Amino acid sequence: MNIKEFISTKGEVINEALDKYLPQVRPEELHQAMRYSVLAGGKRLRPILTLVAAQLVGEEEEKVLPAACALELIHNYSLIHDDLPCMDDDDFRRGKKTNHKVFGQGMAVLAGDALLTYAFELLAEIDDLPAERVLLATSKLAKAAGKQGMVGGQAADLLAEGQEIDKQELKYIHTHKTGALLEAAVSMGAILGGASDEQLFALQEYAQGIGLAFQIVDDILDIEGDAEKIGKDVGSDLEQDKATFPALYGLERSKEMAAENCQRAKEAINIFGEQAEVLRKLADYIIEREY
Repeated sequence: MNIKEFISTKGEVINEALDKYLPQVRPEELHQAMRYSVLAGGKRLRPILTLVAAQLVGEEEEKVLPAACALELIHNYSLIHDDLPCMDDDDFRRGKKTNHKVFGQGMAVLAGDALLTYAFELLAEIDDLPAERVLLATSKLAKAAGKQGMVGGQAADLLAEGQEIDKQELKYIHTHKTGALLEAAVSMGAILGGASDEQLFALQEYAQGIGLAFQIVDDILDIEGDAEKIGKDVGSDLEQDKATFPALYGLERSKEMAAENCQRAKEAINIFGEQAEVLRKLADYIIEREY
């Protein structure tokens, strides 16, 4: 299997669904701003993980597609807000001007707010899966996106700028800021698919491994990455004196840690045998990616 082709194919499925879920209705400019960021591209890695995890435990892809899209809406809301002048103050995202550069800061804030709330509307309207699974998956996403997950990690990251922090605090920031939503992506697919406790535990261990590896690679790419491939300026972490793995561990050790977490993730899903090969290839892709 060519994992890049797999990601591209699944990404098209998700893009079609997102386009359907985001019609151009009133207020027009708000919806234009929402569509601008969501449909600007991206690997769609998080919703792909949701679909793959659900299929791995025996559920049909179509039934979990709304949940996968809800997750992607939350991811994009976080990017819109993250790019704002009061946060990272980025001018470009995925090779295009950031949302606030096109629609203004006020509309960008509202577009992010709308994507976040609409995500839970999509989840609430799922009616062809057992209600208890939908409720549990919704709770998982809410926690992963909120104060004990992504938002909490972003807050810790903001407070750490210009400060000397220890390795434990750095891990906290990254496992919450980035890892929480990646873990939710896998867990939601497993939960909606009716995974057993053993299967869910294994998939959560996998997700924790790839979540940390993903953020370490992001930190590395901010130093070594190609701005054209990444779609935004590199070196912003250094300019803002952000807490990163290369800053604390050095580049070479950071690369080793990314590989170690990738290996840990792959070993966690041995219980699935060859059926989990797609997840293994996705783990490898995460540490080998160039953007």
